[in-house]
Amino acid sequence: MRVTELNRDTAPEAVDAVFEGLSARSRYLRFHSPTPRLTASARRVLTDVDGERHGAVCATVGGDPIGIARVIKTGECGAEIAVAVIDLWQRRGVGRLLLEELTSIAARMGVAELHGNVLPDNRAMLALVRKVLPGVRLTREVDTIELSYPLAWVTAEISDADLVESLQGI
Repeated sequence: MRVTELNRDTAPEAVDAVFEGLSARSRYLRFHSPTPRLTASARRVLTDVDGERHGAVCATVGGDPIGIARVIKTGECGAEIAVAVIDLWQRRGVGRLLLEELTSIAARMGVAELHGNVLPDNRAMLALVRKVLPGVRLTREVDTIELSYPLAWVTAEISDADLVESLQGI
Protein backbone atom coordinates (compact mmCIF):
# COMPACT_ATOMS: atom_id res chain seq x y z
CA MET A 1 0.00 0.00 0.00
CA ARG A 2 1.23 3.46 -0.87
CA VAL A 3 -0.03 6.83 0.43
CA THR A 4 0.60 9.89 -1.74
CA GLU A 5 -0.50 13.49 -1.69
CA LEU A 6 -3.11 14.48 -4.26
CA ASN A 7 -3.22 17.61 -6.40
CA ARG A 8 -5.64 19.01 -8.99
CA ASP A 9 -4.23 16.70 -11.66
CA THR A 10 -4.36 13.46 -9.66
CA ALA A 11 -7.49 14.08 -7.57
CA PRO A 12 -10.20 13.48 -10.21
CA GLU A 13 -9.21 9.87 -10.92
CA ALA A 14 -8.81 9.10 -7.22
CA VAL A 15 -12.12 10.73 -6.24
CA ASP A 16 -14.02 8.84 -8.93
CA ALA A 17 -12.42 5.48 -8.08
CA VAL A 18 -12.96 5.77 -4.34
CA PHE A 19 -16.55 6.96 -4.75
CA GLU A 20 -17.30 3.97 -7.02
CA GLY A 21 -15.82 1.61 -4.42
CA LEU A 22 -18.16 2.81 -1.67
CA SER A 23 -21.40 0.97 -0.97
CA ALA A 24 -24.62 2.94 -0.53
CA ARG A 25 -24.15 2.66 3.25
CA SER A 26 -20.54 3.89 3.12
CA ARG A 27 -21.60 6.82 0.94
CA TYR A 28 -24.32 7.66 3.43
CA LEU A 29 -21.87 7.55 6.35
CA ARG A 30 -19.34 9.72 4.47
CA PHE A 31 -21.73 12.31 2.98
CA HIS A 32 -24.48 12.14 5.67
CA SER A 33 -27.20 11.57 3.09
CA PRO A 34 -28.06 9.11 0.33
CA THR A 35 -25.55 9.89 -2.42
CA PRO A 36 -26.01 7.61 -5.42
CA ARG A 37 -23.77 9.84 -7.54
CA LEU A 38 -21.52 12.85 -7.12
CA THR A 39 -23.03 16.06 -8.39
CA ALA A 40 -20.82 18.19 -10.62
CA SER A 41 -20.46 20.79 -7.88
CA ALA A 42 -19.53 18.21 -5.21
CA ARG A 43 -16.98 16.65 -7.55
CA ARG A 44 -15.49 20.11 -8.24
CA VAL A 45 -15.03 20.71 -4.51
CA LEU A 46 -13.53 17.26 -3.90
CA THR A 47 -11.04 17.59 -6.77
CA ASP A 48 -9.98 21.21 -6.14
CA VAL A 49 -6.90 20.15 -4.16
CA ASP A 50 -4.39 23.02 -4.06
CA GLY A 51 -2.23 22.01 -1.08
CA GLU A 52 -2.75 25.38 0.62
CA ARG A 53 -6.46 25.60 1.39
CA HIS A 54 -7.39 22.01 0.52
CA GLY A 55 -5.04 19.08 1.05
CA ALA A 56 -5.67 15.41 0.38
CA VAL A 57 -3.90 12.07 0.46
CA CYS A 58 -4.75 8.88 -1.36
CA ALA A 59 -3.95 5.27 -0.51
CA THR A 60 -3.34 3.00 -3.49
CA VAL A 61 -2.70 -0.69 -3.99
CA GLY A 62 -1.19 -1.65 -7.31
CA GLY A 63 -1.91 1.87 -8.53
CA ASP A 64 -5.63 1.58 -7.73
CA PRO A 65 -7.05 4.21 -5.32
CA ILE A 66 -8.59 2.59 -2.22
CA GLY A 67 -9.03 5.56 0.11
CA ILE A 68 -8.82 9.32 0.43
CA ALA A 69 -8.47 11.65 3.40
CA ARG A 70 -8.82 15.39 3.04
CA VAL A 71 -8.41 18.56 5.04
CA ILE A 72 -10.13 21.79 3.97
CA LYS A 73 -9.46 25.06 5.78
CA THR A 74 -12.59 26.62 7.26
CA GLY A 75 -10.96 29.74 8.60
CA GLU A 76 -7.63 31.17 9.61
CA CYS A 77 -6.64 28.29 11.90
CA GLY A 78 -9.29 25.58 11.59
CA ALA A 79 -9.98 22.91 9.02
CA GLU A 80 -12.50 20.17 8.38
CA ILE A 81 -11.36 16.61 7.77
CA ALA A 82 -12.97 13.67 6.02
CA VAL A 83 -11.91 10.10 5.29
CA ALA A 84 -13.32 7.54 2.85
CA VAL A 85 -12.04 4.00 2.27
CA ILE A 86 -13.59 1.66 -0.29
CA ASP A 87 -15.59 -1.16 1.26
CA LEU A 88 -13.17 -3.93 0.25
CA TRP A 89 -10.37 -2.26 2.23
CA GLN A 90 -12.22 -1.06 5.32
CA ARG A 91 -10.94 -2.17 8.75
CA ARG A 92 -7.47 -3.01 7.37
CA GLY A 93 -5.58 0.05 8.64
CA VAL A 94 -6.03 2.20 5.52
CA GLY A 95 -7.99 4.92 7.34
CA ARG A 96 -5.39 5.04 10.10
CA LEU A 97 -2.54 5.55 7.62
CA LEU A 98 -4.50 8.22 5.75
CA LEU A 99 -5.47 10.12 8.89
CA GLU A 100 -1.93 10.01 10.27
CA GLU A 101 -0.54 11.43 7.03
CA LEU A 102 -3.34 14.00 6.90
CA THR A 103 -2.38 15.47 10.27
CA SER A 104 1.12 16.16 8.92
CA ILE A 105 -0.29 17.87 5.85
CA ALA A 106 -2.70 19.92 7.98
CA ALA A 107 0.16 21.10 10.20
CA ARG A 108 2.18 22.07 7.12
CA MET A 109 -0.83 24.05 5.86
CA GLY A 110 -0.83 26.03 9.12
CA VAL A 111 -3.93 24.39 10.58
CA ALA A 112 -4.13 24.62 14.36
CA GLU A 113 -7.35 22.67 14.93
CA LEU A 114 -9.11 19.88 13.04
CA HIS A 115 -12.89 19.56 12.98
CA GLY A 116 -15.29 17.03 11.58
CA ASN A 117 -18.82 15.72 11.77
CA VAL A 118 -19.47 12.01 12.16
CA LEU A 119 -22.82 10.27 12.19
CA PRO A 120 -23.40 8.55 15.55
CA ASP A 121 -23.78 5.13 13.92
CA ASN A 122 -20.39 5.43 12.19
CA ARG A 123 -18.67 3.56 15.00
CA ALA A 124 -15.66 2.65 12.87
CA MET A 125 -14.85 6.32 12.20
CA LEU A 126 -15.35 7.25 15.84
CA ALA A 127 -12.97 4.44 16.89
CA LEU A 128 -10.47 5.57 14.25
CA VAL A 129 -10.33 9.19 15.42
CA ARG A 130 -10.00 8.08 19.05
CA LYS A 131 -7.06 5.86 18.09
CA VAL A 132 -5.22 8.27 15.77
CA LEU A 133 -6.13 11.54 17.52
CA PRO A 134 -5.70 10.79 21.23
CA GLY A 135 -7.58 13.31 23.32
CA VAL A 136 -9.94 14.25 20.48
CA ARG A 137 -12.98 16.07 21.81
CA LEU A 138 -16.25 14.50 20.71
CA THR A 139 -19.45 16.47 21.27
CA ARG A 140 -22.92 15.09 20.62
CA GLU A 141 -25.05 17.42 18.51
CA VAL A 142 -28.60 16.82 17.25
CA ASP A 143 -27.73 14.58 14.28
CA THR A 144 -23.96 14.24 14.44
CA ILE A 145 -20.98 13.94 16.69
CA GLU A 146 -18.63 16.85 16.21
CA LEU A 147 -14.94 16.23 16.65
CA SER A 148 -12.36 18.81 17.56
CA TYR A 149 -8.63 18.17 17.75
CA PRO A 150 -5.93 20.77 18.35
CA LEU A 151 -2.88 19.78 16.34
CA ALA A 152 -0.69 21.02 19.18
CA TRP A 153 -1.83 17.89 21.03
CA VAL A 154 0.30 15.81 18.69
CA THR A 155 3.34 16.85 20.73
CA ALA A 156 1.63 17.70 24.03
CA GLU A 157 1.27 15.52 27.09
CA ILE A 158 -2.29 14.21 27.42
CA SER A 159 -3.52 13.59 30.94
CA ASP A 160 -5.94 10.94 32.10
CA ALA A 161 -8.38 13.78 32.83
CA ASP A 162 -8.22 14.87 29.16
CA LEU A 163 -9.06 11.33 28.03
CA VAL A 164 -11.92 10.96 30.49
CA GLU A 165 -13.36 14.35 29.45
CA SER A 166 -13.25 13.40 25.76
CA LEU A 167 -15.17 10.16 26.48
CA GLN A 168 -17.80 11.93 28.59
CA GLY A 169 -18.79 14.15 25.64
CA ILE A 170 -20.69 11.33 23.98
